[in-house]
Amino acid sequence: MNKLFITASAVALSLAMSAGVAAARDQVQVAGSSTVLPYAKIVAERFGETFSNFKTPVVESGGSGAGIKEFCKGAGVDTIDIANSSRAMKDSEVESCKTNGVADIQEVRFGYDGIVFATDSAGPDWKLNPADVYKALAAKIAIDGKLVDNPNTKWNQVNPALPDWDIAAYIPGEKHGTREVFEEKMLIAGCKESGGIEAAVAGGMDEKAAESACKAVRKDGKAVDIDGDYTETLARIDSNKQGVGVFGLSFYENNADKLKVADVSGITPSVETVASGEYPVSRPLFFYVKKAHLGVVTGLKEYVEFFLDDQMVGPDGPLAEYGLVPAPDAERQEQRDAFTGGKTM
Repeated sequence: MNKLFITASAVALSLAMSAGVAAARDQVQVAGSSTVLPYAKIVAERFGETFSNFKTPVVESGGSGAGIKEFCKGAGVDTIDIANSSRAMKDSEVESCKTNGVADIQEVRFGYDGIVFATDSAGPDWKLNPADVYKALAAKIAIDGKLVDNPNTKWNQVNPALPDWDIAAYIPGEKHGTREVFEEKMLIAGCKESGGIEAAVAGGMDEKAAESACKAVRKDGKAVDIDGDYTETLARIDSNKQGVGVFGLSFYENNADKLKVADVSGITPSVETVASGEYPVSRPLFFYVKKAHLGVVTGLKEYVEFFLDDQMVGPDGPLAEYGLVPAPDAERQEQRDAFTGGKTM
């Protein structure tokens, strides 16, 4: 992303609002990604236990998009300090922040997660590839070189090796960062594998419109958007033993007694295969810091430094124990240097 240049008016606005922050708030406020939520809660709780002179930060969920939207409302007492996100902030979101006076943003990439497909633990083994997911869940699929309404109602119609189950998939809602990775790594990739892009272009679409068509999800009840967190997806599978859910790797690993995970493109998701890049559906995890609040919201700087310490994000820390795939040593140090050095987006 292009570096944001602070205009004189934005500086004035930040300073004015920062004064309000300093006068009114002594507790860090965080919101955003449901994937990042458990990691941030662990750090916040440890931070509160470690530093008696700082209050435990308030960490809430709501999804990556909702958290970033809240973050970009402005600088001041009524706005959050940090947005958690399971995807990188979009250029349009950066511009929205800038328009509202949030011109100085620190991006922090603190580790990695895999996106997994899982079914009830008592079910059969699953082996998926992107084409299977596209053919099961896309609104339109390529058949005989043309895009047509998806006729598939069972998984074994998509791929004879899959179970004779009615298609019922519980996928992240559009406000979740997980949704974008799901669309890119599975729907669009599967569309390309299946000739969907070629069929769309042959039908008169440009490539951008073709990709949009590829990631459009069917609306006939076979694919259900889940706007809550992964516990809601788990509850859906508990009530429908033939449902397929999309989860973060860490959530699956902490519920492995209830779920059975699918291989994707022949690779079983694990900390090792995500860290190596071998597992194809993985992504970095982020949080974004409102730098206008540093030094004026009590404990914000210290919370970020505590989060980035190897005692938290390193391979032997509590986040890795919960399921985070730690970034390589050099990358972790780079993130610490970027924060202490004042580097912004």
